[in-house]
Amino acid sequence: MKTRRLGKDLTVSAVGLGCMGMSFAYGATDETESLKTLHRAVDLGVTFFDTAEVYGPFTNEELLGRTLKSVRDRIVIATKFGFKLDLTKSGPAAMIGVDSRPEHVKEVAEASLKRLGTDVIDLFYQHRVDPNVPIEDTVGAMAGLVKEGKVRTLGLSEAGSATIRRAHAVHPIAAVQSEYSLWSRDPEEDVLATCRELGIGFVPYSPLGRGFLTGAIHKTEDLADDDFRRSLPRFQSKNFDANAALVARLQALAEEKNVTAAQLALAWVLHQGDDIVPIPGARKLHHLEQNAAAADIALSLQELKELGGIISPETVAGKRYTDASLAMTNI
Repeated sequence: MKTRRLGKDLTVSAVGLGCMGMSFAYGATDETESLKTLHRAVDLGVTFFDTAEVYGPFTNEELLGRTLKSVRDRIVIATKFGFKLDLTKSGPAAMIGVDSRPEHVKEVAEASLKRLGTDVIDLFYQHRVDPNVPIEDTVGAMAGLVKEGKVRTLGLSEAGSATIRRAHAVHPIAAVQSEYSLWSRDPEEDVLATCRELGIGFVPYSPLGRGFLTGAIHKTEDLADDDFRRSLPRFQSKNFDANAALVARLQALAEEKNVTAAQLALAWVLHQGDDIVPIPGARKLHHLEQNAAAADIALSLQELKELGGIISPETVAGKRYTDASLAMTNI
């Protein structure tokens, strides 16, 4: 697979693998299928794997650590910290706030290293900005981990431009991760421009709209009772129906090009710049293989314009998150 660069020092596959759904948030999991998917990703040339302490909590990091141990020297592992956890609960309910105090940063890094079974974390993200802790203090602690050789590069997730600049002034930031896709364009307002000005790579999560843009979800009831997407405004009632109509148009274009809707949506993201490395999730082999193949799809300027007009902030119905979750972004 082709490669792209995040920041100055991190070279990764053009398409990464978001591993959250293998352990967290999307209903029942299948570890056997996840193991096959992870191994197949390596075979396909995927070198960039994204996890977080909160996924499980903890079980996703453990899964990657066990499964990818034999190819550790060939891959890049990114993990994230920053949520306050209630360990009497599991799934999204375990997240009860944020905590990026410097002493906590060091504690969670050590724990993640152990769960991942590695001596160094390639990319260490702050999962959400903590409004109660100056970003300079948090990044200072993260930079200390780089000096100790426990972390290679640093990242932020869902941070606003001002915070990115302040963080980068303390220590170079290699990547910023935020939701970005045809139907979630918030980073285009200023975050992408800030990243490019500072030489920071950009990592879109949910580049397939949490699966909606694949066309595989036909109604909210298709989702498991404990699938957190049921709580998202875009997946509910009239919003769902309006958005499904947009995806139908996406599917029609995909058929004309002899690709899937997911591949077309992912190719659109990839065409937004060589400094962009999407991390679509995949829990099944055929989804992974389709996503990987999207790296080779060429789109004309006219096709990009048409896609961006069909599904855009003006046409999508509903917010991407609940108000409570949105309040934790772009800080």
